[in-house]
Amino acid sequence: MDVGIQLYSLRKLGESTASLVERAADAGFDGVEFAGVDDTDQTKAALGDTGVTASSAHVPIEELESDLDAVCERYESLGVETLVVPYLPPEDFADADTVEKTAHRLDDLTARCDDRGFRLLYHNHNHELHTVAGEPALDRLAAESGIGFELDVAWILAAGYDPTDYLERYADRTPFVHLKDVVLDADAELGGHPVALGDGEVDIDDCLAVAREGFVEWVIVEHDDPEDPAEFCRTSGATITALRGEN
Repeated sequence: MDVGIQLYSLRKLGESTASLVERAADAGFDGVEFAGVDDTDQTKAALGDTGVTASSAHVPIEELESDLDAVCERYESLGVETLVVPYLPPEDFADADTVEKTAHRLDDLTARCDDRGFRLLYHNHNHELHTVAGEPALDRLAAESGIGFELDVAWILAAGYDPTDYLERYADRTPFVHLKDVVLDADAELGGHPVALGDGEVDIDDCLAVAREGFVEWVIVEHDDPEDPAEFCRTSGATITALRGEN
């Protein structure tokens, strides 16, 4: 199991993608997950120079659907094999009918990605776990589609569920996990506030223990809006290094 960082966490540094790759390497991460790339050639050179792996890329579904060939060409040159739909709005999970439509939409896109040699995953927030026809919408999506998941443990907890339960439930279709911490707040838009690893209410050790059971290929560290992105990168790398040393 390798550990990477979602470069969206570092966007406010205002640096090139290549520079962010170098930061990830200096912090001890095995890889990076892209949220856009500003210069493919420079980024490819940084990956080669540092030995960091390009684990995956978050790409808005509109871009995937409108110009999949260009997306695949860009990320194939960087060694990416996994694309992730990072977000769909709450209205796409409003009721059983819309969840079914969302499932078919994701399945169609999965087939198109498969044809081009890419795996497609879906990354959840908390709204996919509201109740639809007596069950969480995410479970209904899983039943209606074959999409794989990049489960975000913080937003599962913020929605009122046990992240380890979901990791175990969808072990066979969750090759990537977003490792994020959160302080719960029922009044917050997403049910909580993201914080540094170890400062919130996610049981990081338990999540990693389940992930180590063999089905997870990558654990991706993320913070939606760190006050000091550079410090978050450094401290997260140190936290991961310490956890690896304990196991």
